[in-house]
Amino acid sequence: MERKITKKICAGGVFIGGGSPVTVQSMLNIPAYDIEGSVLQAKELEKAGCDIIRAAVPRIEDVKLIEALKENVSVPVVADIHFDYKIALACADAGVDKIRINPGNIGSDDRVKAVADKCREKNIPIRIGVNSGSVEKSILAKYGAPTAQALTESALYHASLLEKFDFDDIVISIKSSDVITMMQAYRLVSERCSYPLHLGVTEAGTYESALIKSSIGIGSLLAEGIGDTIRVSMTDSPVKEVAAGINILKALGLRKGPQIVSCPTCGRTAISLIDLAKEVEKRLEGCDKDIKVAVMGCIVNGPGEAREADIGIAGGKGEALIFRKGEIIRKVPESEAVDALMKEIENLG
Repeated sequence: MERKITKKICAGGVFIGGGSPVTVQSMLNIPAYDIEGSVLQAKELEKAGCDIIRAAVPRIEDVKLIEALKENVSVPVVADIHFDYKIALACADAGVDKIRINPGNIGSDDRVKAVADKCREKNIPIRIGVNSGSVEKSILAKYGAPTAQALTESALYHASLLEKFDFDDIVISIKSSDVITMMQAYRLVSERCSYPLHLGVTEAGTYESALIKSSIGIGSLLAEGIGDTIRVSMTDSPVKEVAAGINILKALGLRKGPQIVSCPTCGRTAISLIDLAKEVEKRLEGCDKDIKVAVMGCIVNGPGEAREADIGIAGGKGEALIFRKGEIIRKVPESEAVDALMKEIENLG
């Protein structure tokens, strides 16, 4: 797909925008004062494939969390800051890789300039994060509600505050809990600026709801070529956010790795297909081969329907066929199906 080429920025060695690979982010949900717990969760996120980790820094004394994260994980760390520009300055001095702050919320021009100057000095990009709850009263009055137009105007207003001081290493996010509003807002801001965009549906709910909303909102925009980095917000484990984000990218061909195709089962299914598919999915965690793996329930149609798969299994009564690109390799007992499939995957180049 053709992607919009935005300004390229760098956060801790990871590029965002400019045609760089779309990155997956998540945010720690451990209190900032619990440094040990936060570091442990950050390590879990890094292991899960998270490209950029964000942490809330609500108090000046919490800046030591940034130092601890930088010492313990190798992925870029973002400090999420509201209102207090001194925390932003302290995080920059502590080695943070990126700052999330809304310039309009930190006070006078001299405070905005101080943050812009510090971040320029240390090559730290700034993410402007606008959502329906942060839109300025004057803009809300103009549009009557946090519409897509209101969100866009708010984001560009905050960007202008940084641009005033010659700072343009900016990433913009304009999230809404309403999927349609979110999509419209990102389309608008994509037309009006060339800053890289951080996609997300905010307050998307628990796992299933968030997965559906984010797949629609984030996935649709990415398919249109809009978006440079993503976060799937969930009322759940941040590790699940990362997995969901990676799977969205895989589905669009924007990230390499195994993809599983499996049939929905029907009256012809004579094998424990649901359990088999779940086991294959689990066993493929951590695999980085760019392959398509099929798990089909019917020996008659399975190899044909999944002919495009690099490798697959199709079940029968107590047995399964192993096939490659639609060609049957061998037959194995159902109890050995997953092990046999994994052996074939290991042998794939």
